[in-house]
Amino acid sequence: MIMVGFLAAVIWGVGAAMGAPRRARWVMLALLIGAVIAVQLALPTGHPLREATGGDVRLWLLLLGFGAVIWGYAAILRAVKSRAQAKPAPAAAAKAGFSDDELQRYARHIMLREVGGTGQAALGRAKVLVIGAGGLGSPALQYLAASGVGTIGIIDDDVVDNSNLQRQVIYGEADVGQPKVQIAAQEITRRNRHVTVRPYQRRLTADIAADLIAEYDLVLDGCDNFDTRYLVNQTCTALGVPLIAAAMTQWEGQISLYDPAHGTPCFACIFPDRPAPGLVPSCAEAGVIGPLPGVMGSMMALEAVKAITGAGQGLGGRLLIYDALYADTRIMQAAVRADCAVCHGKGLQAAAQAAKV
Repeated sequence: MIMVGFLAAVIWGVGAAMGAPRRARWVMLALLIGAVIAVQLALPTGHPLREATGGDVRLWLLLLGFGAVIWGYAAILRAVKSRAQAKPAPAAAAKAGFSDDELQRYARHIMLREVGGTGQAALGRAKVLVIGAGGLGSPALQYLAASGVGTIGIIDDDVVDNSNLQRQVIYGEADVGQPKVQIAAQEITRRNRHVTVRPYQRRLTADIAADLIAEYDLVLDGCDNFDTRYLVNQTCTALGVPLIAAAMTQWEGQISLYDPAHGTPCFACIFPDRPAPGLVPSCAEAGVIGPLPGVMGSMMALEAVKAITGAGQGLGGRLLIYDALYADTRIMQAAVRADCAVCHGKGLQAAAQAAKV
């Protein structure tokens, strides 16, 4: 046994030193084992060479069988991995309804096995409403458009101010004084002609919220006041529309997915009461570092893409808190409140129903 192991090590080491392919070295080892088995079968019991090579052919047959099992298992894993990572054929993607321009534009998405042609087609069919075209809405809108979301709604009643340019990257100096939704719509169309943009130059109010949100599959809330946040949460919960909401101030931001219809808490489960006046100052009152809205708005767009395509794990039931000053990210588990005044524990009911299924 020791002699055979020594010979095997020599064959492998010398082959590696000489740059021999791994396959060639495995062939040499196979020939060595074949020779040892031949010795065991040809020589009589007690022969010195047979004893030096193990003395019993059954031992080598067992090792050979064990090696064959390992090799077969590894081959199966390689085949499965290769199939999972295979690039989708352009012809298959074309059958999904993509033009040549779209195939080139979204090629990096289609190559991802978590997205593929099916996920990209889902993005093209999706309708996403972005509430607020400010610091959070600016990057979210740009990445939603670049990702190929088919219909994007924007609602905001504000105009571009010079103070916005420090962080609201969709606007430029020439846009100061212009309605944000109109400039944002122009930029989206310029970025991706395949996207349909619906600008609403007005504030979201209770009298239009339900009719407007009902037209969309997903809502991104990047507004800057609690009245609108609670209105959006209440409306989305009532309609069963998933909501991705983010907020930020100074150096810190937070984001989560609220979808009680699928077992998660709603916004009011986590924040049942409005903070006292002055307790949570706005960006205008407390300041905000310029790149932070870009980080949080991009996260909103990313979570939207995941929610639409079904890729990965979303932030439902989890609150992500990002501290830019200290480069720290924390995730807090968020539980459904059975006595929530908005969803009335719908998340618990949905989870219980899913468990029965």
